Amino acid sequence: MKKAEKPDRIPGQWALPVAAAVNGVGTGMYVPFTLVFFHYVTGLSFTTVGLVLTVTGLVGIAALPLAGAAVDRFGARRVQLALYGVRAAGFAIYPFADSLAAFAAVALVTAAADRAFPAVQSSLLGEVAQGAGRDRLQAATRALQNGGNGAGALLATLVIAFAGPTGYTYAAWGNALSFALAALLLRPLRPLPAADGTAARRAGAGYRLVLADRPFLVVTGANFLNALSYSALSVLFPLFIVEWLHGPAVLTGAAFTINTVLCAAAGVFVGGRVRRAGARRTRAAALGGGLFAVAFLGQIALGTLRPHSGPVLGGALVAMVLVYTLGELIHSPAAEVLAVSAAPEAARGRYLAAYQMSWSLAKAVAPSLFTALLALDGRAPWAVLVLTSALAAALLIRAERQLPADAVRPVAETVVRKARSEGARPAGIAPLSSHHPEGTRS
Repeated sequence: MKKAEKPDRIPGQWALPVAAAVNGVGTGMYVPFTLVFFHYVTGLSFTTVGLVLTVTGLVGIAALPLAGAAVDRFGARRVQLALYGVRAAGFAIYPFADSLAAFAAVALVTAAADRAFPAVQSSLLGEVAQGAGRDRLQAATRALQNGGNGAGALLATLVIAFAGPTGYTYAAWGNALSFALAALLLRPLRPLPAADGTAARRAGAGYRLVLADRPFLVVTGANFLNALSYSALSVLFPLFIVEWLHGPAVLTGAAFTINTVLCAAAGVFVGGRVRRAGARRTRAAALGGGLFAVAFLGQIALGTLRPHSGPVLGGALVAMVLVYTLGELIHSPAAEVLAVSAAPEAARGRYLAAYQMSWSLAKAVAPSLFTALLALDGRAPWAVLVLTSALAAALLIRAERQLPADAVRPVAETVVRKARSEGARPAGIAPLSSHHPEGTRS
Protein backbone atom coordinates (compact mmCIF):
# COMPACT_ATOMS: atom_id res chain seq x y z
CA MET A 1 0.00 0.00 0.00
CA LYS A 2 1.37 3.37 -1.03
CA LYS A 3 2.13 5.70 1.83
CA ALA A 4 0.14 8.96 1.80
CA GLU A 5 2.17 11.85 0.51
CA LYS A 6 2.98 14.42 3.12
CA PRO A 7 1.57 17.88 2.36
CA ASP A 8 4.05 20.57 1.32
CA ARG A 9 5.06 23.07 3.94
CA ILE A 10 3.88 26.63 3.50
CA PRO A 11 6.88 29.01 3.17
CA GLY A 12 7.21 30.84 6.52
CA GLN A 13 3.95 29.20 7.66
CA TRP A 14 4.69 29.83 11.34
CA ALA A 15 4.69 33.59 10.79
CA LEU A 16 0.93 34.09 10.36
CA PRO A 17 -0.28 32.36 13.56
CA VAL A 18 2.61 33.70 15.65
CA ALA A 19 2.03 37.26 14.39
CA ALA A 20 -1.69 36.77 15.11
CA ALA A 21 -0.85 35.74 18.68
CA VAL A 22 1.23 38.89 19.22
CA ASN A 23 -1.51 40.97 17.59
CA GLY A 24 -3.97 39.28 19.98
CA VAL A 25 -1.87 40.33 22.98
CA GLY A 26 -2.10 43.96 21.86
CA THR A 27 -5.83 43.77 21.21
CA GLY A 28 -6.46 41.99 24.50
CA MET A 29 -4.70 44.76 26.38
CA TYR A 30 -7.40 47.31 25.64
CA VAL A 31 -10.61 45.60 24.41
CA PRO A 32 -11.82 44.44 27.88
CA PHE A 33 -11.22 47.95 29.30
CA THR A 34 -12.06 50.03 26.21
CA LEU A 35 -13.96 52.95 27.78
CA VAL A 36 -11.82 53.11 30.93
CA PHE A 37 -8.67 52.67 28.85
CA PHE A 38 -9.34 55.67 26.60
CA HIS A 39 -10.76 57.77 29.44
CA TYR A 40 -7.51 57.56 31.36
CA VAL A 41 -5.27 57.79 28.32
CA THR A 42 -6.97 60.90 26.87
CA GLY A 43 -8.49 62.51 29.97
CA LEU A 44 -11.88 62.89 28.24
CA SER A 45 -15.19 61.94 29.89
CA PHE A 46 -16.67 58.45 29.50
CA THR A 47 -19.63 59.85 27.55
CA THR A 48 -17.37 61.67 25.11
CA VAL A 49 -15.11 58.67 24.67
CA GLY A 50 -18.08 56.37 24.06
CA LEU A 51 -19.63 58.70 21.49
CA VAL A 52 -16.34 59.17 19.61
CA LEU A 53 -15.65 55.43 19.53
CA THR A 54 -19.16 54.66 18.26
CA VAL A 55 -19.06 57.27 15.49
CA THR A 56 -15.50 56.50 14.39
CA GLY A 57 -16.23 52.77 14.49
CA LEU A 58 -19.20 53.17 12.15
CA VAL A 59 -17.32 55.53 9.84
CA GLY A 60 -14.34 53.18 9.92
CA ILE A 61 -16.44 50.50 8.18
CA ALA A 62 -16.09 52.63 5.03
CA ALA A 63 -12.42 51.62 4.97
CA LEU A 64 -13.34 48.03 4.11
CA PRO A 65 -14.01 48.60 0.38
CA LEU A 66 -10.80 50.62 0.10
CA ALA A 67 -8.80 47.90 1.85
CA GLY A 68 -10.26 45.25 -0.45
CA ALA A 69 -9.28 47.23 -3.53
CA ALA A 70 -5.78 47.80 -2.11
CA VAL A 71 -5.33 44.05 -1.51
CA ASP A 72 -6.27 43.26 -5.11
CA ARG A 73 -3.83 45.87 -6.37
CA PHE A 74 -0.83 45.48 -4.05
CA GLY A 75 -1.31 42.09 -2.37
CA ALA A 76 -2.54 41.25 1.14
CA ARG A 77 0.89 41.04 2.77
CA ARG A 78 1.81 44.64 1.91
CA VAL A 79 -1.57 45.96 3.05
CA GLN A 80 -1.37 43.93 6.26
CA LEU A 81 2.02 45.43 7.07
CA ALA A 82 0.65 48.92 6.39
CA LEU A 83 -2.30 48.30 8.73
CA TYR A 84 0.02 47.12 11.47
CA GLY A 85 1.98 50.35 11.02
CA VAL A 86 -1.15 52.52 11.25
CA ARG A 87 -2.38 50.72 14.37
CA ALA A 88 1.03 50.91 16.04
CA ALA A 89 1.29 54.64 15.32
CA GLY A 90 -2.27 55.25 16.53
CA PHE A 91 -1.77 53.64 19.94
CA ALA A 92 1.62 55.27 20.36
CA ILE A 93 -0.01 58.68 19.82
CA TYR A 94 -3.13 58.12 21.96
CA PRO A 95 -1.51 59.28 25.25
CA PHE A 96 -0.78 62.63 23.62
CA ALA A 97 -4.29 63.05 22.12
CA ASP A 98 -5.76 64.92 25.10
CA SER A 99 -8.13 67.15 23.12
CA LEU A 100 -11.41 66.04 21.58
CA ALA A 101 -10.30 66.84 18.01
CA ALA A 102 -6.99 65.01 18.40
CA PHE A 103 -8.62 61.96 19.98
CA ALA A 104 -11.32 61.81 17.29
CA ALA A 105 -8.73 62.05 14.51
CA VAL A 106 -6.52 59.29 15.93
CA ALA A 107 -9.55 57.13 16.78
CA LEU A 108 -10.91 57.45 13.24
CA VAL A 109 -7.67 56.38 11.56
CA THR A 110 -7.12 53.55 14.03
CA ALA A 111 -10.74 52.36 13.76
CA ALA A 112 -10.46 52.25 9.97
CA ALA A 113 -7.33 50.07 10.26
CA ASP A 114 -9.00 47.83 12.86
CA ARG A 115 -12.11 47.31 10.72
CA ALA A 116 -10.05 46.47 7.65
CA PHE A 117 -7.62 44.16 9.43
CA PRO A 118 -9.67 40.90 9.55
CA ALA A 119 -10.56 41.06 5.83
CA VAL A 120 -6.93 41.64 4.88
CA GLN A 121 -5.75 38.81 7.14
CA SER A 122 -8.26 36.44 5.51
CA SER A 123 -6.99 37.53 2.09
CA LEU A 124 -3.43 36.83 3.24
CA LEU A 125 -4.50 33.34 4.31
CA GLY A 126 -5.76 32.78 0.77
CA GLU A 127 -2.47 33.97 -0.70
CA VAL A 128 -0.16 31.78 1.39
CA ALA A 129 -2.08 28.48 1.61
CA GLN A 130 -4.12 26.21 -0.62
CA GLY A 131 -6.61 23.39 -0.12
CA ALA A 132 -6.72 21.78 3.32
CA GLY A 133 -3.68 23.87 4.31
CA ARG A 134 -5.99 26.86 4.60
CA ASP A 135 -8.17 25.08 7.14
CA ARG A 136 -5.16 24.03 9.20
CA LEU A 137 -3.54 27.46 9.10
CA GLN A 138 -6.81 29.23 9.90
CA ALA A 139 -7.42 26.99 12.94
CA ALA A 140 -3.88 27.60 14.24
CA THR A 141 -4.11 31.35 13.62
CA ARG A 142 -7.45 31.66 15.40
CA ALA A 143 -6.34 29.53 18.36
CA LEU A 144 -3.14 31.53 18.92
CA GLN A 145 -4.95 34.83 18.46
CA ASN A 146 -7.47 33.83 21.14
CA GLY A 147 -4.61 32.82 23.39
CA GLY A 148 -3.00 36.20 22.75
CA ASN A 149 -6.23 38.00 23.63
CA GLY A 150 -6.36 36.27 27.00
CA ALA A 151 -2.69 36.92 27.69
CA GLY A 152 -3.08 40.59 26.71
CA ALA A 153 -6.03 41.09 29.04
CA LEU A 154 -4.09 39.50 31.90
CA LEU A 155 -0.99 41.57 31.13
CA ALA A 156 -2.97 44.83 31.07
CA THR A 157 -4.63 43.90 34.38
CA LEU A 158 -1.23 43.37 35.99
CA VAL A 159 0.23 46.57 34.55
CA ILE A 160 -2.73 48.64 35.74
CA ALA A 161 -2.72 46.95 39.17
CA PHE A 162 0.96 47.84 39.76
CA ALA A 163 1.13 51.22 37.99
CA GLY A 164 -2.36 52.59 38.72
CA PRO A 165 -3.97 54.93 36.14
CA THR A 166 -0.54 55.51 34.57
CA GLY A 167 -0.66 51.84 33.63
CA TYR A 168 -3.20 52.66 30.91
CA THR A 169 -0.58 54.76 29.15
CA TYR A 170 1.95 51.95 29.45
CA ALA A 171 -0.67 49.55 28.09
CA ALA A 172 -1.25 51.83 25.08
CA TRP A 173 2.46 51.86 24.30
CA GLY A 174 2.69 48.13 24.91
CA ASN A 175 -0.15 47.70 22.43
CA ALA A 176 1.70 49.80 19.85
CA LEU A 177 4.82 47.71 20.43
CA SER A 178 2.86 44.48 19.93
CA PHE A 179 1.59 45.65 16.53
CA ALA A 180 5.09 46.66 15.44
CA LEU A 181 6.47 43.28 16.56
CA ALA A 182 3.66 41.43 14.76
CA ALA A 183 4.59 43.26 11.56
CA LEU A 184 8.23 42.16 11.91
CA LEU A 185 7.17 38.56 12.54
CA LEU A 186 5.08 38.59 9.39
CA ARG A 187 8.00 39.45 7.12
CA PRO A 188 9.19 35.85 6.44
CA LEU A 189 5.75 34.85 5.13
CA ARG A 190 5.75 34.55 1.33
CA PRO A 191 2.61 34.28 -0.85
CA LEU A 192 2.33 31.34 -3.23
CA PRO A 193 2.75 32.11 -6.95
CA ALA A 194 -0.47 33.60 -8.34
CA ALA A 195 -2.42 31.83 -11.04
CA ASP A 196 -1.54 32.89 -14.59
CA GLY A 197 -2.74 36.37 -15.35
CA THR A 198 -4.10 37.09 -11.86
CA ALA A 199 -1.69 39.93 -11.11
CA ALA A 200 -2.48 41.61 -14.41
CA ARG A 201 -6.22 41.46 -13.73
CA ARG A 202 -6.11 42.63 -10.12
CA ALA A 203 -6.52 46.34 -10.74
CA GLY A 204 -9.48 45.88 -13.05
CA ALA A 205 -11.64 43.53 -10.93
CA GLY A 206 -14.33 45.71 -9.31
CA TYR A 207 -17.08 45.31 -6.74
CA ARG A 208 -19.64 44.71 -9.48
CA LEU A 209 -18.21 41.18 -9.69
CA VAL A 210 -18.92 40.68 -5.99
CA LEU A 211 -22.45 42.08 -6.17
CA ALA A 212 -23.27 39.84 -9.14
CA ASP A 213 -22.05 36.68 -7.40
CA ARG A 214 -25.28 35.51 -5.80
CA PRO A 215 -23.91 32.31 -4.16
CA PHE A 216 -21.17 34.31 -2.43
CA LEU A 217 -23.72 36.90 -1.29
CA VAL A 218 -25.78 34.06 0.20
CA VAL A 219 -22.70 32.88 2.12
CA THR A 220 -22.13 36.47 3.28
CA GLY A 221 -25.76 36.82 4.37
CA ALA A 222 -25.55 33.55 6.30
CA ASN A 223 -22.44 34.85 8.03
CA PHE A 224 -24.29 38.03 9.08
CA LEU A 225 -26.90 35.84 10.78
CA ASN A 226 -24.22 33.75 12.51
CA ALA A 227 -22.24 36.86 13.45
CA LEU A 228 -25.21 37.92 15.60
CA SER A 229 -24.61 34.70 17.57
CA TYR A 230 -20.99 35.69 18.17
CA SER A 231 -22.12 39.03 19.60
CA ALA A 232 -24.46 37.25 22.03
CA LEU A 233 -21.69 36.20 24.41
CA SER A 234 -20.34 39.71 24.91
CA VAL A 235 -23.56 41.77 24.63
CA LEU A 236 -26.60 39.64 25.51
CA PHE A 237 -25.18 37.07 27.94
CA PRO A 238 -24.21 39.56 30.71
CA LEU A 239 -27.56 41.38 30.54
CA PHE A 240 -29.51 38.12 30.54
CA ILE A 241 -27.70 36.84 33.65
CA VAL A 242 -28.06 40.03 35.67
CA GLU A 243 -31.37 41.49 34.47
CA TRP A 244 -33.47 38.39 33.73
CA LEU A 245 -31.99 35.58 35.82
CA HIS A 246 -30.85 37.92 38.64
CA GLY A 247 -27.65 35.92 38.88
CA PRO A 248 -24.23 37.14 40.07
CA ALA A 249 -22.19 39.17 37.59
CA VAL A 250 -19.21 36.90 38.26
CA LEU A 251 -20.84 34.29 36.02
CA THR A 252 -20.25 36.60 33.06
CA GLY A 253 -16.52 36.62 33.71
CA ALA A 254 -16.54 32.85 34.10
CA ALA A 255 -18.31 32.45 30.75
CA PHE A 256 -15.73 34.62 28.98
CA THR A 257 -12.87 32.76 30.63
CA ILE A 258 -14.21 29.33 29.64
CA ASN A 259 -14.84 30.48 26.06
CA THR A 260 -11.42 32.11 25.66
CA VAL A 261 -9.47 29.21 27.19
CA LEU A 262 -11.27 26.57 25.11
CA CYS A 263 -10.90 28.56 21.88
CA ALA A 264 -7.18 28.86 22.50
CA ALA A 265 -6.58 25.31 23.77
CA ALA A 266 -8.96 23.25 21.66
CA GLY A 267 -9.19 25.21 18.41
CA VAL A 268 -6.52 23.29 16.51
CA PHE A 269 -7.72 19.91 17.87
CA VAL A 270 -11.37 20.45 16.93
CA GLY A 271 -10.43 21.87 13.54
CA GLY A 272 -8.23 18.84 12.87
CA ARG A 273 -11.00 16.41 13.78
CA VAL A 274 -13.44 18.18 11.44
CA ARG A 275 -10.91 18.07 8.58
CA ARG A 276 -10.07 14.40 9.13
CA ALA A 277 -13.77 13.57 9.13
CA GLY A 278 -13.87 14.92 5.56
CA ALA A 279 -16.69 17.36 6.33
CA ARG A 280 -17.64 19.85 3.66
CA ARG A 281 -16.98 23.40 4.80
CA THR A 282 -20.60 24.34 4.21
CA ARG A 283 -21.81 21.42 6.35
CA ALA A 284 -19.27 22.13 9.10
CA ALA A 285 -20.32 25.80 9.23
CA ALA A 286 -23.98 24.72 9.30
CA LEU A 287 -23.24 22.26 12.13
CA GLY A 288 -21.57 25.02 14.13
CA GLY A 289 -24.64 27.20 13.66
CA GLY A 290 -26.81 24.28 14.73
CA LEU A 291 -24.86 24.01 17.99
CA PHE A 292 -25.40 27.74 18.53
CA ALA A 293 -29.14 27.10 18.19
CA VAL A 294 -28.97 24.25 20.75
CA ALA A 295 -27.20 26.52 23.24
CA PHE A 296 -29.77 29.27 22.67
CA LEU A 297 -32.65 26.83 23.17
CA GLY A 298 -31.03 25.97 26.49
CA GLN A 299 -31.05 29.66 27.41
CA ILE A 300 -34.76 29.85 26.63
CA ALA A 301 -35.38 26.87 28.93
CA LEU A 302 -33.22 28.44 31.62
CA GLY A 303 -35.02 31.76 31.22
CA THR A 304 -38.32 29.96 31.69
CA LEU A 305 -37.31 27.96 34.78
CA ARG A 306 -35.19 30.77 36.32
CA PRO A 307 -33.61 28.57 39.04
CA HIS A 308 -32.78 30.25 42.34
CA SER A 309 -30.02 27.82 43.25
CA GLY A 310 -26.60 29.29 42.51
CA PRO A 311 -24.91 25.95 41.73
CA VAL A 312 -27.78 24.88 39.45
CA LEU A 313 -27.73 28.19 37.59
CA GLY A 314 -23.95 28.19 37.29
CA GLY A 315 -23.81 24.58 36.11
CA ALA A 316 -26.50 25.15 33.49
CA LEU A 317 -24.79 28.27 32.15
CA VAL A 318 -21.41 26.50 31.97
CA ALA A 319 -23.00 23.63 30.01
CA MET A 320 -24.50 26.07 27.52
CA VAL A 321 -21.24 27.97 27.15
CA LEU A 322 -19.49 24.66 26.39
CA VAL A 323 -22.02 23.84 23.63
CA TYR A 324 -21.78 27.39 22.30
CA THR A 325 -17.97 27.29 22.26
CA LEU A 326 -17.95 23.93 20.46
CA GLY A 327 -20.22 25.51 17.84
CA GLU A 328 -17.77 28.41 17.51
CA LEU A 329 -14.78 26.08 17.13
CA ILE A 330 -16.52 24.16 14.34
CA HIS A 331 -18.17 27.10 12.59
CA SER A 332 -15.43 29.73 12.59
CA PRO A 333 -12.59 28.06 10.62
CA ALA A 334 -15.00 26.37 8.18
CA ALA A 335 -16.97 29.55 7.44
CA GLU A 336 -13.85 31.70 7.13
CA VAL A 337 -12.00 29.38 4.77
CA LEU A 338 -15.20 28.80 2.77
CA ALA A 339 -15.33 32.54 2.04
CA VAL A 340 -11.61 32.70 1.24
CA SER A 341 -11.80 29.74 -1.14
CA ALA A 342 -15.05 30.85 -2.82
CA ALA A 343 -13.51 34.19 -3.80
CA PRO A 344 -11.76 34.33 -7.20
CA GLU A 345 -8.07 35.06 -6.89
CA ALA A 346 -8.12 38.28 -8.91
CA ALA A 347 -10.76 39.92 -6.69
CA ARG A 348 -10.16 38.13 -3.38
CA GLY A 349 -9.54 41.37 -1.51
CA ARG A 350 -12.84 42.89 -2.60
CA TYR A 351 -14.74 39.68 -1.94
CA LEU A 352 -13.42 39.34 1.59
CA ALA A 353 -13.96 43.03 2.31
CA ALA A 354 -17.64 42.49 1.41
CA TYR A 355 -17.70 39.36 3.58
CA GLN A 356 -16.16 41.23 6.51
CA MET A 357 -18.93 43.82 6.20
CA SER A 358 -21.31 41.15 7.53
CA TRP A 359 -19.28 40.97 10.75
CA SER A 360 -19.12 44.75 11.13
CA LEU A 361 -22.85 45.25 10.53
CA ALA A 362 -23.75 42.47 12.98
CA LYS A 363 -21.59 44.07 15.67
CA ALA A 364 -23.28 47.43 15.03
CA VAL A 365 -26.82 46.00 15.05
CA ALA A 366 -26.51 43.52 17.94
CA PRO A 367 -26.52 45.90 20.97
CA SER A 368 -29.72 47.74 20.02
CA LEU A 369 -31.44 44.56 18.77
CA PHE A 370 -30.67 42.51 21.87
CA THR A 371 -31.55 45.24 24.37
CA ALA A 372 -34.87 45.98 22.62
CA LEU A 373 -35.85 42.30 22.60
CA LEU A 374 -34.71 41.80 26.19
CA ALA A 375 -36.98 44.66 27.26
CA LEU A 376 -39.93 42.66 25.89
CA ASP A 377 -38.98 39.29 27.39
CA GLY A 378 -35.69 37.78 28.50
CA ARG A 379 -36.25 34.80 26.21
CA ALA A 380 -37.10 36.82 23.10
CA PRO A 381 -33.54 37.55 21.91
CA TRP A 382 -32.57 33.89 22.30
CA ALA A 383 -35.63 32.84 20.27
CA VAL A 384 -34.59 35.22 17.49
CA LEU A 385 -31.05 33.82 17.58
CA VAL A 386 -32.38 30.26 17.28
CA LEU A 387 -34.20 31.32 14.11
CA THR A 388 -31.21 33.19 12.66
CA SER A 389 -28.89 30.24 13.34
CA ALA A 390 -31.29 27.80 11.68
CA LEU A 391 -31.79 30.10 8.69
CA ALA A 392 -28.02 30.55 8.29
CA ALA A 393 -27.51 26.77 8.26
CA ALA A 394 -30.24 26.35 5.62
CA LEU A 395 -28.70 29.07 3.44
CA LEU A 396 -25.26 27.46 3.58
CA ILE A 397 -26.61 24.05 2.59
CA ARG A 398 -28.66 25.56 -0.22
CA ALA A 399 -25.70 27.51 -1.63
CA GLU A 400 -23.45 24.44 -1.59
CA ARG A 401 -24.13 23.32 -5.18
CA GLN A 402 -23.52 26.79 -6.63
CA LEU A 403 -20.15 27.29 -4.93
CA PRO A 404 -16.81 26.17 -6.43
CA ALA A 405 -16.14 22.50 -5.68
CA ASP A 406 -12.75 23.20 -4.10
CA ALA A 407 -14.31 25.85 -1.84
CA VAL A 408 -16.83 23.38 -0.45
CA ARG A 409 -14.41 20.46 -0.09
CA PRO A 410 -10.67 21.22 0.05
CA VAL A 411 -8.29 19.78 -2.52
CA ALA A 412 -5.13 18.16 -1.12
CA GLU A 413 -2.23 20.61 -0.87
CA THR A 414 0.14 18.36 -2.78
CA VAL A 415 -2.24 18.27 -5.74
CA VAL A 416 -2.54 22.05 -5.77
CA ARG A 417 1.21 22.59 -5.49
CA LYS A 418 2.03 20.05 -8.20
CA ALA A 419 -0.48 21.60 -10.56
CA ARG A 420 0.95 25.06 -9.94
CA SER A 421 4.49 23.90 -10.57
CA GLU A 422 3.49 22.22 -13.83
CA GLY A 423 1.34 25.13 -14.97
CA ALA A 424 -1.77 22.93 -14.94
CA ARG A 425 -5.08 23.24 -13.12
CA PRO A 426 -5.93 20.67 -10.43
CA ALA A 427 -8.81 18.38 -11.22
CA GLY A 428 -12.06 19.75 -9.88
CA ILE A 429 -10.86 23.36 -9.85
CA ALA A 430 -12.52 25.60 -12.37
CA PRO A 431 -10.65 28.39 -14.15
CA LEU A 432 -11.15 31.93 -12.91
CA SER A 433 -13.45 32.77 -15.79
CA SER A 434 -15.85 30.02 -14.73
CA HIS A 435 -16.39 31.72 -11.37
CA HIS A 436 -19.42 33.40 -12.85
CA PRO A 437 -22.40 34.03 -10.59
CA GLU A 438 -24.89 32.80 -13.14
CA GLY A 439 -23.32 29.39 -13.66
CA THR A 440 -23.48 26.24 -11.59
CA ARG A 441 -20.07 25.72 -10.03
CA SER A 442 -20.27 22.25 -8.60
